[in-house]
Amino acid sequence: MTCPSAKVQLTGEKETLLATLYGRAVDSRAKDPVLGDPTAADTVRRLDYDFSKMRIGPGNAAAIALRARQLDVWTARFLARHEEATVVHLGCGLDSRVYRLDPGPRVRWYDIDYPEVIALRRELSPERAGYTTIASSVTDPAWMARIPSDRPTMVVAEGLLMYLTQEDGSALLRRLMAHAPRGELAFDAFSRFAIRSQRVNHVVVAAGARLYWGTDAGGIAHLSPKLKIVESLSALELPGIDTMPARYRLGLRALAKLPAVRDMARLYHCRF
Repeated sequence: MTCPSAKVQLTGEKETLLATLYGRAVDSRAKDPVLGDPTAADTVRRLDYDFSKMRIGPGNAAAIALRARQLDVWTARFLARHEEATVVHLGCGLDSRVYRLDPGPRVRWYDIDYPEVIALRRELSPERAGYTTIASSVTDPAWMARIPSDRPTMVVAEGLLMYLTQEDGSALLRRLMAHAPRGELAFDAFSRFAIRSQRVNHVVVAAGARLYWGTDAGGIAHLSPKLKIVESLSALELPGIDTMPARYRLGLRALAKLPAVRDMARLYHCRF
């Protein structure tokens, strides 16, 4: 068994990345995992942190894994069409997406997050060709100068945009679309109802974090006249939910019948 080697000192929205990590780790240990990310389980073992306070059970873990898998699917499809591309992973946390997808030698992949998150990531993750980490708040425009502007670009953001203000989040996505010649976006977003209901979000409350930006398909489409929503999926209706244990599957189906609840979290795949 690997002994903890990295002390975690993250607070607020930064600490919530540990819930996502732990969800993938729990899923990886399941009999029939959704994502099957053993790197997540290894990373959890190496961190000096009490993950029990996150209260992530098998159902939550499967939901986290389903979200990650769908974003992986959209990103993998983009890379299959563009062998020479750029991937910009916003608010990467301790996600192992670059290792799961293992992009080809002509792909340039950039993971961006706060300096303290990137410092922890560099301590835990191996280097690889074509892969660069950038220590910066995603809302600071300066880091974008390091991103190639002459390649098709895939922008991925998981569990990030709801922690930004509408002004900052909109400006960030617009800057990226203006910077790249063409590309795609894959991200999850919360509704306004979800933002108003954040007090029942245990992970957010436990971390002392706060959610800000709630939007919908209309708000996403309004970001740019060249932006087209290719696909939008409720987090309660993602492909693979039918394989979850019955007690979780039936609960999600019941919740999905309530429009306001069904649309609290949605995943968007867009082209620009």
